Amino acid sequence: MPASASLSEPESVWRAPTLSMRWWPVFLRNLLVWRKLAVPSLIGNIAEPLIWLVAFGYGMGMLVGEVDVGGTRVPYILFLASGSICMSAMNAASFEALYSAFSRMHVQKTWDGIMNAPVGLDDIVMAEMLWAAFKSIFTVTAILFVMLGLGISHSPKLLVAWVVLVGSGITFSSIALIFNALAKGYDFFTYYFTLFLTPMMFLSGVFFPLEQLPGVVRAVAAWLPLTNAVLLVRPLFMDQWPADWVRHVLVLVVYTVIAFWAALALTRKRFSA
Repeated sequence: MPASASLSEPESVWRAPTLSMRWWPVFLRNLLVWRKLAVPSLIGNIAEPLIWLVAFGYGMGMLVGEVDVGGTRVPYILFLASGSICMSAMNAASFEALYSAFSRMHVQKTWDGIMNAPVGLDDIVMAEMLWAAFKSIFTVTAILFVMLGLGISHSPKLLVAWVVLVGSGITFSSIALIFNALAKGYDFFTYYFTLFLTPMMFLSGVFFPLEQLPGVVRAVAAWLPLTNAVLLVRPLFMDQWPADWVRHVLVLVVYTVIAFWAALALTRKRFSA
Protein backbone atom coordinates (compact mmCIF):
# COMPACT_ATOMS: atom_id res chain seq x y z
CA MET A 1 0.00 0.00 0.00
CA PRO A 2 1.40 3.44 -0.85
CA ALA A 3 2.56 5.54 2.07
CA SER A 4 0.18 8.38 1.12
CA ALA A 5 -2.80 6.03 1.27
CA SER A 6 -1.74 4.80 4.69
CA LEU A 7 -1.41 8.35 5.99
CA SER A 8 -4.89 9.25 4.79
CA GLU A 9 -6.58 6.54 6.86
CA PRO A 10 -8.84 8.03 9.55
CA GLU A 11 -7.83 7.64 13.17
CA SER A 12 -9.64 5.02 15.20
CA VAL A 13 -12.33 6.36 17.52
CA TRP A 14 -10.96 3.93 20.13
CA ARG A 15 -7.55 5.61 20.26
CA ALA A 16 -6.20 6.77 23.59
CA PRO A 17 -7.72 9.99 24.98
CA THR A 18 -6.01 13.20 23.97
CA LEU A 19 -6.44 15.37 27.05
CA SER A 20 -5.09 18.69 28.24
CA MET A 21 -6.03 21.32 30.78
CA ARG A 22 -8.32 22.88 28.17
CA TRP A 23 -11.17 20.98 29.81
CA TRP A 24 -11.04 23.52 32.65
CA PRO A 25 -12.55 26.51 30.74
CA VAL A 26 -15.41 24.22 29.62
CA PHE A 27 -15.98 23.13 33.22
CA LEU A 28 -15.84 26.75 34.36
CA ARG A 29 -18.34 27.75 31.67
CA ASN A 30 -20.82 25.17 32.99
CA LEU A 31 -20.23 26.38 36.53
CA LEU A 32 -20.90 30.02 35.63
CA VAL A 33 -24.14 29.12 33.83
CA TRP A 34 -25.32 26.85 36.65
CA ARG A 35 -24.51 29.40 39.38
CA LYS A 36 -27.65 31.35 38.50
CA LEU A 37 -29.77 28.25 39.22
CA ALA A 38 -27.75 26.80 42.10
CA VAL A 39 -30.42 27.11 44.81
CA PRO A 40 -33.35 25.60 42.82
CA SER A 41 -30.98 22.90 41.56
CA LEU A 42 -29.87 22.04 45.07
CA ILE A 43 -33.44 21.87 46.36
CA GLY A 44 -34.46 19.64 43.47
CA ASN A 45 -31.52 17.28 43.93
CA ILE A 46 -31.84 16.80 47.69
CA ALA A 47 -35.65 16.88 48.06
CA GLU A 48 -36.31 13.41 46.64
CA PRO A 49 -33.61 11.52 48.60
CA LEU A 50 -34.67 13.27 51.81
CA ILE A 51 -38.29 12.28 51.20
CA TRP A 52 -37.15 8.68 50.72
CA LEU A 53 -35.11 8.93 53.90
CA VAL A 54 -37.90 10.36 56.05
CA ALA A 55 -40.70 8.22 54.64
CA PHE A 56 -38.87 4.91 54.62
CA GLY A 57 -36.23 5.55 57.27
CA TYR A 58 -38.58 6.74 59.98
CA GLY A 59 -41.83 5.20 58.69
CA MET A 60 -40.65 1.73 57.73
CA GLY A 61 -37.86 1.96 60.27
CA MET A 62 -40.46 1.85 63.05
CA LEU A 63 -41.66 -1.49 61.66
CA VAL A 64 -38.27 -2.99 60.79
CA GLY A 65 -36.36 -1.79 63.82
CA GLU A 66 -32.76 -2.88 63.34
CA VAL A 67 -30.98 -4.57 60.45
CA ASP A 68 -28.07 -6.98 60.65
CA VAL A 69 -25.02 -5.71 58.74
CA GLY A 70 -22.04 -8.07 58.91
CA GLY A 71 -23.03 -9.28 62.37
CA THR A 72 -23.73 -5.78 63.71
CA ARG A 73 -27.27 -4.59 64.42
CA VAL A 74 -27.89 -1.05 63.18
CA PRO A 75 -31.05 1.10 63.05
CA TYR A 76 -32.82 0.88 59.71
CA ILE A 77 -32.58 4.67 59.30
CA LEU A 78 -28.76 4.39 59.30
CA PHE A 79 -28.88 1.41 56.93
CA LEU A 80 -31.09 3.33 54.51
CA ALA A 81 -29.19 6.61 54.80
CA SER A 82 -25.86 5.00 53.92
CA GLY A 83 -27.40 3.37 50.85
CA SER A 84 -29.59 6.24 49.70
CA ILE A 85 -26.73 8.74 49.67
CA CYS A 86 -24.91 6.46 47.20
CA MET A 87 -28.10 6.33 45.15
CA SER A 88 -28.25 10.14 45.25
CA ALA A 89 -24.69 10.38 43.91
CA MET A 90 -25.67 8.02 41.11
CA ASN A 91 -28.84 9.90 40.19
CA ALA A 92 -27.35 13.40 40.35
CA ALA A 93 -24.38 12.45 38.16
CA SER A 94 -26.57 10.54 35.72
CA PHE A 95 -29.14 13.31 35.25
CA GLU A 96 -26.43 15.88 34.56
CA ALA A 97 -24.46 13.65 32.19
CA LEU A 98 -27.63 12.75 30.30
CA TYR A 99 -30.21 15.53 30.05
CA SER A 100 -27.97 18.55 30.59
CA ALA A 101 -25.03 17.23 28.58
CA PHE A 102 -27.35 16.18 25.74
CA SER A 103 -28.87 19.66 25.68
CA ARG A 104 -25.44 21.23 25.36
CA MET A 105 -24.26 18.68 22.81
CA HIS A 106 -27.29 18.21 20.54
CA VAL A 107 -30.02 20.76 21.22
CA GLN A 108 -28.13 23.98 21.96
CA LYS A 109 -25.05 23.00 19.89
CA THR A 110 -22.84 24.40 22.65
CA TRP A 111 -20.17 21.79 22.01
CA ASP A 112 -19.92 22.84 18.35
CA GLY A 113 -19.38 26.43 19.41
CA ILE A 114 -16.71 25.44 21.93
CA MET A 115 -14.83 23.43 19.31
CA ASN A 116 -14.46 26.59 17.22
CA ALA A 117 -11.98 27.58 19.92
CA PRO A 118 -8.75 25.57 20.38
CA VAL A 119 -10.57 22.97 22.50
CA GLY A 120 -10.82 19.36 21.37
CA LEU A 121 -13.76 16.99 21.72
CA ASP A 122 -11.82 14.83 24.19
CA ASP A 123 -11.43 17.80 26.53
CA ILE A 124 -15.14 18.60 26.27
CA VAL A 125 -16.12 15.04 27.20
CA MET A 126 -13.69 15.13 30.12
CA ALA A 127 -15.17 18.44 31.28
CA GLU A 128 -18.72 17.06 31.05
CA MET A 129 -17.75 13.98 33.04
CA LEU A 130 -16.10 16.01 35.79
CA TRP A 131 -18.92 18.56 35.79
CA ALA A 132 -21.56 15.85 36.29
CA ALA A 133 -19.43 14.40 39.08
CA PHE A 134 -19.19 17.86 40.67
CA LYS A 135 -22.97 18.19 40.62
CA SER A 136 -23.24 14.87 42.46
CA ILE A 137 -20.64 16.04 45.00
CA PHE A 138 -22.66 19.19 45.62
CA THR A 139 -25.78 17.09 46.20
CA VAL A 140 -24.28 14.44 48.50
CA THR A 141 -22.46 17.08 50.56
CA ALA A 142 -25.75 18.84 51.27
CA ILE A 143 -27.40 15.52 52.14
CA LEU A 144 -24.50 14.60 54.44
CA PHE A 145 -24.99 17.84 56.39
CA VAL A 146 -28.71 17.07 56.74
CA MET A 147 -27.90 13.57 58.00
CA LEU A 148 -25.46 15.02 60.50
CA GLY A 149 -28.17 17.40 61.66
CA LEU A 150 -30.59 14.50 62.10
CA GLY A 151 -27.99 12.63 64.15
CA ILE A 152 -28.03 9.58 61.89
CA SER A 153 -24.24 9.23 62.08
CA HIS A 154 -21.45 11.30 63.55
CA SER A 155 -18.57 9.03 62.59
CA PRO A 156 -15.32 10.82 61.66
CA LYS A 157 -15.07 8.24 58.87
CA LEU A 158 -17.79 10.15 57.02
CA LEU A 159 -14.93 12.18 55.53
CA VAL A 160 -13.69 9.00 53.88
CA ALA A 161 -17.25 8.21 52.81
CA TRP A 162 -17.37 11.63 51.12
CA VAL A 163 -14.27 10.73 49.08
CA VAL A 164 -15.88 7.45 48.05
CA LEU A 165 -19.00 9.32 46.97
CA VAL A 166 -16.85 11.68 44.88
CA GLY A 167 -15.40 8.65 43.10
CA SER A 168 -18.87 7.16 42.67
CA GLY A 169 -20.05 10.35 40.99
CA ILE A 170 -17.18 10.09 38.50
CA THR A 171 -18.06 6.45 37.82
CA PHE A 172 -21.74 7.06 37.12
CA SER A 173 -21.16 10.20 35.07
CA SER A 174 -18.78 8.20 32.84
CA ILE A 175 -21.39 5.46 32.37
CA ALA A 176 -24.15 7.96 31.61
CA LEU A 177 -22.04 9.67 28.93
CA ILE A 178 -22.14 6.42 26.93
CA PHE A 179 -25.90 6.76 26.61
CA ASN A 180 -25.56 10.48 25.95
CA ALA A 181 -23.40 9.65 22.93
CA LEU A 182 -25.96 7.12 21.63
CA ALA A 183 -29.10 9.18 22.22
CA LYS A 184 -31.15 10.65 19.37
CA GLY A 185 -33.53 12.40 21.74
CA TYR A 186 -34.45 12.75 25.40
CA ASP A 187 -36.81 9.75 25.23
CA PHE A 188 -33.83 7.45 24.75
CA PHE A 189 -32.78 8.02 28.36
CA THR A 190 -35.91 6.19 29.54
CA TYR A 191 -34.18 2.94 28.58
CA TYR A 192 -31.20 3.79 30.74
CA PHE A 193 -33.27 4.63 33.81
CA THR A 194 -35.79 1.81 33.38
CA LEU A 195 -33.43 -1.01 32.39
CA PHE A 196 -30.27 -0.07 34.27
CA LEU A 197 -30.57 2.47 37.09
CA THR A 198 -33.91 1.42 38.59
CA PRO A 199 -33.08 -2.33 38.80
CA MET A 200 -29.68 -1.44 40.26
CA MET A 201 -31.34 0.65 42.97
CA PHE A 202 -33.22 -2.40 44.21
CA LEU A 203 -30.42 -4.95 43.74
CA SER A 204 -27.54 -3.07 45.37
CA GLY A 205 -28.45 -3.23 49.04
CA VAL A 206 -29.84 0.29 49.29
CA PHE A 207 -33.22 -0.65 50.82
CA PHE A 208 -32.60 -4.15 52.17
CA PRO A 209 -29.60 -6.42 52.80
CA LEU A 210 -28.17 -8.29 49.81
CA GLU A 211 -28.53 -11.52 51.77
CA GLN A 212 -32.28 -11.36 51.13
CA LEU A 213 -31.71 -11.91 47.39
CA PRO A 214 -31.53 -15.32 45.68
CA GLY A 215 -28.00 -16.65 45.23
CA VAL A 216 -27.78 -16.09 41.47
CA VAL A 217 -29.14 -12.54 41.71
CA ARG A 218 -26.80 -11.79 44.60
CA ALA A 219 -23.81 -12.99 42.56
CA VAL A 220 -24.71 -10.60 39.73
CA ALA A 221 -25.49 -7.74 42.11
CA ALA A 222 -22.04 -8.07 43.70
CA TRP A 223 -20.47 -6.68 40.52
CA LEU A 224 -22.77 -3.70 40.06
CA PRO A 225 -21.12 -0.32 40.62
CA LEU A 226 -23.78 0.88 43.06
CA THR A 227 -23.38 -2.28 45.16
CA ASN A 228 -19.66 -1.69 45.54
CA ALA A 229 -20.21 1.97 46.40
CA VAL A 230 -22.72 0.99 49.11
CA LEU A 231 -20.41 -1.70 50.51
CA LEU A 232 -17.72 0.95 50.88
CA VAL A 233 -19.89 3.71 52.34
CA ARG A 234 -22.17 1.80 54.75
CA PRO A 235 -19.43 0.55 57.11
CA LEU A 236 -18.03 4.10 57.26
CA PHE A 237 -21.43 5.34 58.44
CA MET A 238 -21.21 2.64 61.12
CA ASP A 239 -17.75 3.94 62.15
CA GLN A 240 -16.11 0.81 60.74
CA TRP A 241 -13.64 0.22 57.93
CA PRO A 242 -15.12 -1.66 54.96
CA ALA A 243 -14.09 -5.27 54.46
CA ASP A 244 -12.51 -6.23 51.13
CA TRP A 245 -12.29 -2.52 50.25
CA VAL A 246 -9.58 -3.08 47.62
CA ARG A 247 -11.90 -5.19 45.49
CA HIS A 248 -14.74 -2.67 45.76
CA VAL A 249 -12.46 0.23 44.79
CA LEU A 250 -11.02 -1.73 41.85
CA VAL A 251 -14.51 -2.53 40.56
CA LEU A 252 -15.42 1.17 40.57
CA VAL A 253 -12.11 2.13 38.92
CA VAL A 254 -12.54 -0.48 36.17
CA TYR A 255 -16.11 0.70 35.50
CA THR A 256 -14.88 4.30 35.32
CA VAL A 257 -11.98 3.68 32.94
CA ILE A 258 -13.92 1.41 30.57
CA ALA A 259 -17.04 3.60 30.61
CA PHE A 260 -15.14 6.84 29.96
CA TRP A 261 -13.16 5.26 27.13
CA ALA A 262 -16.35 3.89 25.56
CA ALA A 263 -18.18 7.21 25.99
CA LEU A 264 -15.29 9.06 24.38
CA ALA A 265 -15.11 6.63 21.45
CA LEU A 266 -18.87 6.76 20.82
CA THR A 267 -18.88 10.55 21.05
CA ARG A 268 -16.03 10.75 18.54
CA LYS A 269 -17.97 8.45 16.23
CA ARG A 270 -21.07 10.64 16.58
CA PHE A 271 -19.21 13.81 15.69
CA SER A 272 -17.33 12.21 12.80
CA ALA A 273 -20.52 10.98 11.13
